[in-house]
Amino acid sequence: MHRPEISQSRLISLATWFENMPAPSTTLKKPNYGEQIRAFAPVLVLVGLVLVIGTLRPGFFNLESLIVTVADTAILFILGAGSTFVVMLGSIDLSIQAICSFASVIVALMLPTYGYGFLIVALAMGLVAGTVSGVFHVWLKIPSFIVTLATSGLLVSAALLLSHERAISIEESGRAYLTWVNGSLFGLGSLRLPNVICIAAIVGALGIWCQKYTPFGRYSIAIGAGEPATWASGVKVNRYKVLAFATSGALAALAGVLMAGRQGSGSPNLADQLLLPAIASVIVGGTAITGGAGGIGRTAVGALIITIVRVGMTFIGVNIFAQQIVFGLVLILAVALTIDRSKIVIVK
Repeated sequence: MHRPEISQSRLISLATWFENMPAPSTTLKKPNYGEQIRAFAPVLVLVGLVLVIGTLRPGFFNLESLIVTVADTAILFILGAGSTFVVMLGSIDLSIQAICSFASVIVALMLPTYGYGFLIVALAMGLVAGTVSGVFHVWLKIPSFIVTLATSGLLVSAALLLSHERAISIEESGRAYLTWVNGSLFGLGSLRLPNVICIAAIVGALGIWCQKYTPFGRYSIAIGAGEPATWASGVKVNRYKVLAFATSGALAALAGVLMAGRQGSGSPNLADQLLLPAIASVIVGGTAITGGAGGIGRTAVGALIITIVRVGMTFIGVNIFAQQIVFGLVLILAVALTIDRSKIVIVK
């Protein structure tokens, strides 16, 4: 068999390449303590806030007070949990408060006549609203904040028309259908665990499971971390984007149902004050606004931080409308600390 000869110049070039090839590094990579501190910062902030509030108000450490605080956090967490998947994509959903309020109006209007049918209609409305926002976002390539802002305007107008611009009280006969919201399944003696906490825990467990063990959760992180690379790997990116917005809408509707049940009424502006705290809970928890990092567990920590900040402000007498100023400042600070500036060449 004829063996091909290698020229002398080729041998010289190969020898030169091997000589210049860098030796493998034997040094260990130093741990990035800054990143580790940043990852645990929300938990440290939460513990610090609890200690401060507990010192100023010793009754806060009472088990009953802690349960009330967690119950107040539940709806905010559910509202933020759905939008967490959207934020992990690097997008934003500004329609969650409108979906939440519209769902409460549906509950108040339908409950006396259709019974438990209100739940199907309210959740379907949220699912459809979120899906429509997602479809227009990926199909028309419109920025998510524009699409969801438009969706919010449409839903607010629809809720105002249906409710005749007023709050609608849920009749006594209809409140029997809402015992699963206001009741408690178990407890210890006279201390009962509200069902709303159990519902939030189920939502959180399902969200964490989806994030860790389903393609939807894994691809949501991948899309936020590098959408072009995700496209190149053959992932149907648009499908998962629409699914994220649909999830956000459905959970916002669930939050509206819970709010209507707890307050005994539905209103077209019931959740107007919750948009900023809900988004802040996602970002404060450590989910980067640029996408690619974060999760449902972090949103739970962020929601607790926002609730405890609100409790602290109420304790020192800060007006409820002035609290929005604080939430805005907290949101700006959280974005500044969590944003991945390597993904942004020019800020407009």
